[in-house]
Amino acid sequence: MVYSISTAIAIYFVLWWVVLFAVLPFGVRSQQESGEEIAGTDPGAPSVPRMARKLLWTTVVSAVIFAAGMAAFKAGYLNIERLTKLMGIPL
Repeated sequence: MVYSISTAIAIYFVLWWVVLFAVLPFGVRSQQESGEEIAGTDPGAPSVPRMARKLLWTTVVSAVIFAAGMAAFKAGYLNIERLTKLMGIPL
């Protein structure tokens, strides 16, 4: 079970972006829904995007998922043999 820090950072980076795109739509109200349309903008644009809160939640959720994945990896649950057998791919 050998892994490098650069591999762990790359996995966390990809996971962070996936979680960000999953978190972005939560709690968004469009300008049209809130009745606060600004001239020259799309009515579907968010009135208050709250990006700082979403970035914080993304970081926390990604860290939890990453920690669970690393714990499963270190315990031996995530290895090539088990994953290929689970997917039905012969080695």
